[in-house]
Amino acid sequence: METITSWLPVFSSTITLIFAAAVFRRYLWCRGLPLLLWAIGLTMYGIGTLCEASYTIVGWNTIAFRLWYLLGAMLVAAWLGQGTVYLLARRRVGQILMLILVIGSLYGALRVFSATLDPSQMPKGELSGRAIVTPGVRILTPFFNTYGVVTLIGGALYSAWIFWRRRILRNRLQGNILIAVGAMAPMLGGLFSRLGLTGYLYPGELLGAVLMYIGFLRSTTAAPGGRHDEERG
Repeated sequence: METITSWLPVFSSTITLIFAAAVFRRYLWCRGLPLLLWAIGLTMYGIGTLCEASYTIVGWNTIAFRLWYLLGAMLVAAWLGQGTVYLLARRRVGQILMLILVIGSLYGALRVFSATLDPSQMPKGELSGRAIVTPGVRILTPFFNTYGVVTLIGGALYSAWIFWRRRILRNRLQGNILIAVGAMAPMLGGLFSRLGLTGYLYPGELLGAVLMYIGFLRSTTAAPGGRHDEERG
């Protein structure tokens, strides 16, 4: 079982980077800023799980850990959520929040890459933020993740509710529900890890990648007999 678990980040990284490439291709076609931000967020997700794969297969590496914590643990949800903000909120609101996110991300990068690390503080077989022993670094992560939960999961559920209420675009209703559930999986896994409950992070990340990818494919598949989905991009 431990051997299988150690390979889960490899599968997560492969799926997520393929997913990111698909979203970026759609961005090149539709030119929607939300698609670009989702592609960036998914690339962060893929790099984060790739760093986990490196740890489980090769072992501890300081640079890989810092990249994992910054991109995978701290920023990914917020950047994915920012794409949803641009989709649903007024452009001015999106621009203000984007500026705050960029500044916050740069500050987070500075703190993570200057932090003191102690890998002996991590649970066996799983990367954990507990390896960061510099005060004031890990406290930043909940702010980014809370923003990601509200914007990404909340936005997907709100969109699903709109489609359900109007009785239109069933494929997008189903896709947004899958995306919301998929986004919850790695966030819950990360929460359990933060609380010291190990063994849930890597399965949660894999489940999340699969469900969000299926949700994306479902949302971008045209409804039978109509072109409305495709025109919305």
